[in-house]
Amino acid sequence: MLASRTSGDPPQTKTALALKLGIARSSLYYTPKLPAKDLLLKSQIEAAWEKHPAYGRERLCLELKVNHKRIQRVMQVCDLHVPRTTKIPKKLADVAQPAAPYPNLIKSVVPRGIGEIWAGDFTYLPFHGKFLFLSTVMDIYTREILGWNVLTVHTVALIRGAFLDAKRRAGYLPTYHHSDQGSEYKALSYLREVESLGIQVSMSKKGSPWENGYQESFYGKFKLDLGSIQDCQTVGEAVARIHMAIAYYNNERIHTSLKMPPLRFKERCTQLQLS
Repeated sequence: MLASRTSGDPPQTKTALALKLGIARSSLYYTPKLPAKDLLLKSQIEAAWEKHPAYGRERLCLELKVNHKRIQRVMQVCDLHVPRTTKIPKKLADVAQPAAPYPNLIKSVVPRGIGEIWAGDFTYLPFHGKFLFLSTVMDIYTREILGWNVLTVHTVALIRGAFLDAKRRAGYLPTYHHSDQGSEYKALSYLREVESLGIQVSMSKKGSPWENGYQESFYGKFKLDLGSIQDCQTVGEAVARIHMAIAYYNNERIHTSLKMPPLRFKERCTQLQLS
C-alpha cells in the first residue's frame, strides 16, 4: 500500500515514484481493455478460419465485409496469424527458351465471357511414398474448375480424362485450349482430338510457368486448402478428399479477383446474359 503524501510534501513525478517503487513507469498508467467491437471481430476472424484456414487479410475483408485496416489492426493487436501459409516459389527467368510447337495465343487475349479459354495443367500430391497426379481444366473467365482427373501416373490418359470431364460437365467447348509444353499436352493423339473439335491450341513457352499463371496460382492455394492426404488409407479416400477440396474451391472459397467464389460469379454472369 502506498504511503500517503502530506500537504507540505512536493508532488512526486511518475518517473520518481516508479523509481522509488522499483517498477516500470508504464505500469502506473491505465491500460484500457480491448474494445468489445475488436474482441467481436477477433472471434469472427477465428470463426472464419475454422472454415477457411488459408484466408489472409484480403479474403477476410470480403468474407466479413470489414475494412482492411480494421482487420490488419485487430490481427496485429491480438497476434493472429493465418493458420495455413506457404512460400510462393520464385519465377524462373524467361531467357532463351525454345519456341513452343504452338504459339501462346492467349498472351494478349482478355477473356470476355464464359467458355472462351480453357487452361489445362496437372500437379503431383505425395501419397505414402509415391504420388497421385491431379489434372484440372479451368475456365479462366470464371476461374471455375470444370473438369479434373486423378491417376497414379502422369500420362496422356491423365490430361485427357480431365478434358473429357470438363467437356461433359460444361456442355460447351472453348475457343482456346491453353497449356504448358509438357509431353502429355504435346502428344499427337491429344492434340488431334482437341483440334478436331474446332478448338485452337495455345501453349506457354518452355520454362515459363507464369504463362499458365491461372492454373499455377490455383494449385498453390488448392494444396493449402487440401492439406496432406497422407492420412488417407486408400487412393479412393484421397480422391474423395480431392473432390471435396475442388467443390469447396468452386462453391465457397472467395477468389480475390472475382470478390466471390467462381460458381457464384458464373451464376451472376449467366443472369446478366439472360436479363
